[in-house]
Amino acid sequence: MPLSLTSANRNALISLQRSLILIMMAIILMPILAALCLLHVQMCAAANVSKLLELTQDSLTEQMLSGRMFFVYFGNQVSPTLELFLEQLELSAEALEDYGISVAKINCTKENIPIYCGTEKLMKKVYLFRGAEVLRSFHTDTVFDVNAIVSHVLFTVLFNEVRYVHTPAALLGIEKAAKGKMDIVFGHIQVLGLPEHRALMEAAFVYGAKLQFVLTTGGPVLKHMGVEDPASLQAGLWFLHCKGVSGPGEACPHTAMRSPLTTLSIHTFLQLMEAPLLTEAWVDPAEVKVGYSNLRVPLLFLFSQPQTAALDRDTAHTLAWRLRGQVGVVLIHRDSPDVRSPLKYNAAYRLSDGAAVKYVTFSNTEEVITLFTEPRIPAGEEMTAEEEEREEEEEDEDRWTTLDVLDDEVAESVYRDRDQILDLEPVIELTADIFSSALTQNDHLVVLFYVKWDAVSMAFLPSFVEVAEALEDLSDVALGSVDCGEWTDICGDQHITSFPTVMAYRHDDQAQLYRGMLGSESLHRFILLSRLGGPLRLSSSEEVRAFMEGGLEQAPYTLAPVALGVYSSGQDAGVPLFEAAARSLRGQILLGILVDTSAQNWARELSVDLPALLVRRGPEAQREVHPIQASSLDELIALIHNASLDPFPELTVENLPQYLELRRPLLLLFVAEEGPESSAALLEIRGLLQSGHLKGYLPCWINLCVHFY
Repeated sequence: MPLSLTSANRNALISLQRSLILIMMAIILMPILAALCLLHVQMCAAANVSKLLELTQDSLTEQMLSGRMFFVYFGNQVSPTLELFLEQLELSAEALEDYGISVAKINCTKENIPIYCGTEKLMKKVYLFRGAEVLRSFHTDTVFDVNAIVSHVLFTVLFNEVRYVHTPAALLGIEKAAKGKMDIVFGHIQVLGLPEHRALMEAAFVYGAKLQFVLTTGGPVLKHMGVEDPASLQAGLWFLHCKGVSGPGEACPHTAMRSPLTTLSIHTFLQLMEAPLLTEAWVDPAEVKVGYSNLRVPLLFLFSQPQTAALDRDTAHTLAWRLRGQVGVVLIHRDSPDVRSPLKYNAAYRLSDGAAVKYVTFSNTEEVITLFTEPRIPAGEEMTAEEEEREEEEEDEDRWTTLDVLDDEVAESVYRDRDQILDLEPVIELTADIFSSALTQNDHLVVLFYVKWDAVSMAFLPSFVEVAEALEDLSDVALGSVDCGEWTDICGDQHITSFPTVMAYRHDDQAQLYRGMLGSESLHRFILLSRLGGPLRLSSSEEVRAFMEGGLEQAPYTLAPVALGVYSSGQDAGVPLFEAAARSLRGQILLGILVDTSAQNWARELSVDLPALLVRRGPEAQREVHPIQASSLDELIALIHNASLDPFPELTVENLPQYLELRRPLLLLFVAEEGPESSAALLEIRGLLQSGHLKGYLPCWINLCVHFY
């Protein structure tokens, strides 16, 4: 009779069957799992194996015979500096492998290879080979890290694909050859070997077959591209659209890349340059698909009305050019039944693929440009008060770190005194609303143009206020200031390009730039002298004597150079020229003029031919007479200026700039102490100067006891 199972026995049998199945599966899968683990271990080991080859003389010969490209360092002893280089060389091996370039090193203590293994203890040359040919050798200081190695190696490999230029004419020649054929990618790298240089070379390796790459490191070409201050630009990239230009006199329009240079950003930028300038669609913005959506750039949608279709297309085309490389522009035709967007909006935008479409109404094109060029803070990401305080503390720390590194005494003093509140009451704070009226209401207005982020500006500001306080009693003089960080329109109109800048304004006269030292004493003297306007008119020998000795009440400082123009007649054609020169030199030199009978009498007494220039450079200096033979204003200004300078001056911090402006080589005499030896040396130099043996040089002397101790 059949065996009947109880419920408990049946459950036990089922459990046994399941256990047997699991055991059999484990037996089958175990070899597979073991193989997978072994493969994983091998892959990890392979990943840790260095790509840097260690060659022998035989393997070097094999590399040369292969015709491949390889980058090799020959060395023997290793210093700490070379040890760091070898670490970077090893890192570069993996990067250059992607471009088919091997990286190797050879130990010259084991392998004596002629030519390359020299006798030096520390060998600092690396060689780039193509087969047996040396393309170029590099000093290890040039290829100092992985970015420098990759960038310099690729720059050498891409010699024909990347043209180097250093003049606008060379760039224009490349443009001329490229018109109608291909577009140009023009890059500026201030210092070769940096990450930006590597990113540009990697892009050239990928796109060099269809785009002409051009590189520069100098400023003249940047000025040609519209960069006002080339020194401030570390790296930049422009796309020159030459392929669509056919006319010989037509310039290639260009688009500037506005983001930092990285491999990814350059790739995105170049892809956008190849995308259609303007896309047209007949559906709502949310349904628009563009071919470059993978680049994740914002999209601007402009709605076109049937009545203004041509004008709308022109507007869209203009905006597309201005935003090219940053934003994709789509023109949507409202005459399509598939466009159901609200009629009250004339535009929409989407910041990234998948983001919500936002509808807007613009009144002009500048509002569109502002939307995409000014930084935006996404909703919900505004900083709390605690976060702002924390960020300020971090910026505080960063500023101190920068000061520690730079050791800039000016910046340090400004930073140290940053919490002190400066009383600007004596100084008129000029704005766009009152600047013009301040010029008309004040006979003599002296204006400081500055920016708060500039350390020199902030260091000079207290001196400017000090001068304003000292001149408060003068009703015809006023001092004002313009913060160019806030009132950019004023500073632009006045052509202010550096900070701080001081300008003196007088009614119906040209503004005058202050060129002196940034200190209260020099500025004070400049303002008092510039109040005098044109030359002082003298009428007697007594007035001439007092003027030359600084005894006239009008003379504000006896330390200033004094120059007197003497003419036989007030109708002399040189008199108006001298008056114009006096206005140009206002604030620098105290100028007077003597004409007619008084001048003739004075000339007879001193046996001087007229016209003549009488000069005294200081209270203890001798008077000198110079004939006036200038035929133009510039010549006369140069004559007066040069005559007022000491031919053998003692150089000081204050007068050094004006002597450097002469652009003559300095012959320096250093005097350590007063005494017979120093006096003899000074007399000897003066004798050489007077005998004409020092022509072409500017002899001068420095008192070390005064200026250095």
